[in-house]
Amino acid sequence: MLRGCGTALVTPFKDGAVDYEAFAALVDRQVAGGVDFLVPLGTTGETPCLTDEEKINLLHITKEHSNGLPVMAGVGTNSLEQTIANIRLLEPHGVDYFLVVVPYYNKPPQEGLYQYFKAVAEAASKPVVLYNVPGRTGTNMTAQTTLRLAALGNIVAVKEASSNRDQILEIIAGRPDGFSVLSGNDDETFDLMKNGADGIISVASNIVPAMVTELAHDMLEGKENEALAIHEKLMPLFKNCFVESNPIPTKAALSAMGLMHNELRLPLVPASQPAYELMTETIKDLKLL
Repeated sequence: MLRGCGTALVTPFKDGAVDYEAFAALVDRQVAGGVDFLVPLGTTGETPCLTDEEKINLLHITKEHSNGLPVMAGVGTNSLEQTIANIRLLEPHGVDYFLVVVPYYNKPPQEGLYQYFKAVAEAASKPVVLYNVPGRTGTNMTAQTTLRLAALGNIVAVKEASSNRDQILEIIAGRPDGFSVLSGNDDETFDLMKNGADGIISVASNIVPAMVTELAHDMLEGKENEALAIHEKLMPLFKNCFVESNPIPTKAALSAMGLMHNELRLPLVPASQPAYELMTETIKDLKLL
């Protein structure tokens, strides 16, 4: 089962190009921080704005610097044909799991979601992780649909970022053996793991990999008081990472720490001055500056 902390990796840019050197250093920092798995090419990685060549290069670097950790690559689009094309593009390059987001913009019904993910799972050579994030996609995948999909052989986990607590707890209660439920929102990890979730695919762990990993591991080991202390300490960071569209605030923090340039690809732009100052103060409070 997928458990613990996985980091939804940002993609550094420099003068419009992917900064592969900075990316490799970021992956090294994640490994040193003790994370359990790595998630390149997701929403946080600005993947819709990457070329196929860039995706392959980033995946190669992730794998080379992973120190054997599992690698979960984002491949989802709003087209079955394009999602399968992404799977075919990346599967020769060391992927361990495919992360597939609910199709965005189309607003499919629940039966459409079921048939879509079933077709993806049948096409994929590696296990599939569902990703429900209605704030980004415009469509919520219900607990009933998730549990129908969990019964299929090649679908092994869900990243749940709906913030619908009752829905997520229903998935946890009804899931089959071996199916992982992962928080998709850092600020909800403590509560969801307290109620049986298995871990987090984290944005904040780009900034504080060791601390988010420790929180997840403490919860897995039943050290609730220790985990709560970390959760409360990190709550300002968890919230402030989303004061503007992800990954804008996270990149602001990482640039203030000297780990990458504060650069994004349009239609995203660097943090506003108030957001940059907020992230700088946040990481100062954590003694990262």
